[in-house]
Amino acid sequence: MFLYSLLEVSEQTTEIVKWISVAAVLLLLGAIAVIALAKKTRREPKRIAFAGVCVAMSFTLAVLKFSPVQYGGSVTLASFVPILLYAYFYGVADGLLVGLVHGLLNFIEDPYILTPATFLLDYLLAFASVGVMGIFGKMRRKEKGALPLVLGCICAEGLRFVFHLCSGAIFFLEGAVWVDFPAWATANAFVYSFIYQCVYIPADCLIACLALVALAKSGVIDKIENIIGKKSVQ
Repeated sequence: MFLYSLLEVSEQTTEIVKWISVAAVLLLLGAIAVIALAKKTRREPKRIAFAGVCVAMSFTLAVLKFSPVQYGGSVTLASFVPILLYAYFYGVADGLLVGLVHGLLNFIEDPYILTPATFLLDYLLAFASVGVMGIFGKMRRKEKGALPLVLGCICAEGLRFVFHLCSGAIFFLEGAVWVDFPAWATANAFVYSFIYQCVYIPADCLIACLALVALAKSGVIDKIENIIGKKSVQ
């Protein structure tokens, strides 16, 4: 019964979740402030400031986008890169947090869902997937090296793909067909959703990887590490 209610379509869902998202963002920002005050460490203000800068940059870059297909599915100007870098420097937990904040801000800016389940998949779990990048932040890399960054980006985008895939299948099952694919592609919800996600997520991932490589090869990543006091260079 509970799972069915998550999938049930409601005309008021978008408006309700919008205000829930506003409250959630305020709570998340409040939690960050409380943690910063509780720890009172020398680096904590720098960590919070860097988180704010990264989320702001990601949100701004997300505005610069184009949609290869109608109704969603946008390729952005490497909008995930700033929050991916934050997760890379500060770890999985902090990466999950900034990913959630970024996802909620994107929802508030342009809210569109079909069910509460699609909100969970598209705006919370999909964006929180950047936290995976924190695992690769523990890898040692050569000066101006980009391998851990690229691997982390691919894994994070791959996880994001899975969440959007599941959400797209739910949309399809509810009768929301955005693009007129051939009959063989619309015979199965997951096949349809898979093709739809392949239209934009791989391209978005490629742009992000290229941006990370450019930042690494130019020495920008090394400079950021020196500024924030994080070292992963061999």
